[in-house]
Amino acid sequence: MKKRTKEILDILDEQYGTDFICYLNYETPWQLLIATMLSAQCTDARVNIVTSDLFQKYTSVDAFADADLKELEQDIKPTGFYHNKAKNIILCMKDVRDKFGGEVPRSLEDLISLAGVGRKTANVIRGNIYHDASVVVDTHVKRISNRLGLTKNSEPEKIEQDLMKELPENHWILYNIQIITFGRSICTARNPKCKECFLKKYCREQKTSEKTKNTKQK
Repeated sequence: MKKRTKEILDILDEQYGTDFICYLNYETPWQLLIATMLSAQCTDARVNIVTSDLFQKYTSVDAFADADLKELEQDIKPTGFYHNKAKNIILCMKDVRDKFGGEVPRSLEDLISLAGVGRKTANVIRGNIYHDASVVVDTHVKRISNRLGLTKNSEPEKIEQDLMKELPENHWILYNIQIITFGRSICTARNPKCKECFLKKYCREQKTSEKTKNTKQK
């Protein structure tokens, strides 16, 4: 691991600790799978509000697999993109029931074979349910990893590969947890709080803006 990368990780550990936290509420693997599908283009806080009622109404894989499409659409409407999400949840739960005996599969290959499940969702399941080392590339990880110079790519799969090479395996899951907190509180997409940032010395955007400022002053 590069000295610079180690410094970044040490600072993140110091600021946020090393506990594994999942921001989505769930009690079973299939509940986390559904909650993660709902979290696409939606905040975890809103998903948790929706699933608090949803998981009381639909109490099993079978209940979701046999759900009425229009009714489920209305149940998850606040999470956005509810037509697609409802359709995928029903198909996904049918696959979990019919192909995997009601158990959420473990391997990346099996997980991404499920309707509506991409690498990000699959890696959330692998990391949180099965504790398999995995790199989750969400919007925060994509944005901040580029700002920190840990990747130059914009495609999630390429970012995932870069981070797997750059980060030690024991930080793969932890990095995502820490970066979500950092991305929500300091390194936001719009108007990042650069003055409060404890990683600004490693930020490529900060260096670019300083160079531009210095050039203008000359």
